[in-house]
Amino acid sequence: MPRSELPFRNAVLTGACGGLGRALARELLAAGAQVALVGMNRPVLEALAAIAPDRCAVYTPDVADSAAMQAMAVDWIGRAGVPDLVVANAGVAGGFDTAEASDLAVMRRMLEINLLGPATTFQPFLQTWRGQGGAERGALVGVASIAGWRGMPGNGAYCASKGGLIRYLESLRAECRGSGIRVHTVSPGYLRTTLTAGNRFAMPGLLEPGDAARALLDGVAAGREHIVLPRRIGWLANALGWLPARWHDALLRGQPRKPRVGESGATDIPGLGPPAR
Repeated sequence: MPRSELPFRNAVLTGACGGLGRALARELLAAGAQVALVGMNRPVLEALAAIAPDRCAVYTPDVADSAAMQAMAVDWIGRAGVPDLVVANAGVAGGFDTAEASDLAVMRRMLEINLLGPATTFQPFLQTWRGQGGAERGALVGVASIAGWRGMPGNGAYCASKGGLIRYLESLRAECRGSGIRVHTVSPGYLRTTLTAGNRFAMPGLLEPGDAARALLDGVAAGREHIVLPRRIGWLANALGWLPARWHDALLRGQPRKPRVGESGATDIPGLGPPAR
């Protein structure tokens, strides 16, 4: 779909600092939309906002802080009006070992960002939309992951957070059915971003962020409730899902693990407190 034909005129985007987030922001701005850029790296957000300073605002709340997210929503609606697209894209990833006490804090923070974050992102806008009339009010988009479809050794915290997000979005979609509020679940496979840069294992179907952003927005515009990026990775995941659990586990146990916090190649997790002892 040509960018000029995207129907979104006012968008809120969390995780706008990351590879997919930056690509989504550029696509939306190219389509002429006003965009609230939400993230934790102000210089990156300000560089994006410079593309169209009259159509952007920069916000740096913790997405797990409901009061801060509500304040962001009030400010953005006051500046630009009620959005027609809200994308909960903020997310973090990292390896996890239940036997390590320090990793429990990693899991807690990952759940705060990856699972609670979408709810705190959607809540103020959902409340506003419910107070409006009209057949079409807006789209809520949650960026989950193929990793949420089935657990993977050494990646339990991330898989749990994304699996929980998928179930949350299913529940929210059922609640909003027929209200003019659309809920979309996005399950990317492997994207070439900082979250995957340290991975030591094979990443079939590796997708560039720009290609993923275009496919995501086209899918939402077309009304697709479940969007897999790329589609072929979904077919592969489904095929593996037919394997007996013992075979599936043995296949994945033989792969290198995702780096844990503190290991070489690990990605930063903002707001992570001191390690447990």
